[in-house]
Amino acid sequence: MKDTIIMFDMDGTLLDLAFDDLIWNQQLAIRHAEHHQCSLEQSQANLNQFYQQHKHTISWYSSAYWTQTVGVDVLQLQYDFKQHIAPRPGCFELLTQLKQQGYRCWLLTNADQAGLQLKLDQIELQPYFEVILSSEQLGYSKEHPLFWQKLQELHPFSSQDAVFIDDTAPVLDAAQQFGIPHLFSIIQPSSGRDARCQTELNYPALQDLTELIDHLATINTKVLHEQTA
Repeated sequence: MKDTIIMFDMDGTLLDLAFDDLIWNQQLAIRHAEHHQCSLEQSQANLNQFYQQHKHTISWYSSAYWTQTVGVDVLQLQYDFKQHIAPRPGCFELLTQLKQQGYRCWLLTNADQAGLQLKLDQIELQPYFEVILSSEQLGYSKEHPLFWQKLQELHPFSSQDAVFIDDTAPVLDAAQQFGIPHLFSIIQPSSGRDARCQTELNYPALQDLTELIDHLATINTKVLHEQTA
């Protein structure tokens, strides 16, 4: 099982989604209202319309696209509040244990490359991952089947032996359709929002990330029994 690749989402999984909530749900509306000289309510309504049109597409995650579309430098906005970027509970404890146990770890994010670099500059995740990839590099978001096909072409792996953790249901659905059997969600992606109810999630979910260790032990035991049966 140590050849297994543990694939991680970044925002809402390893990192606290509260930063992205701050940017996209609060500060962008404020800057947008100032730039267009409109009320905050009108700004929020306009942005929500854009969000609904592009949710789960590659454009949704592009700072350059949003800068061009709404007239606010979205990447600069993220830099202005970068001190709010933070890991989720258990992040480094889990990554350290996985590294000590010899697991291969990949970081797969829908954040564009510029946003990814900002967060890597703030939170030192690089030493724990053999692959760090933005969906922008593949041209498809993780919700799209072609993301997984292109990922496998670029970095060959056995989907049956992979484990994937992500806080977004459509992303997990796409991974499941691709053939990844071991999928986990996150109970509380953002510290600024209430925890989600486990029964409302379609996949086993983690609160503290270190809970994954026990799940991996169960998976290892099951695989060993299958191999010796």
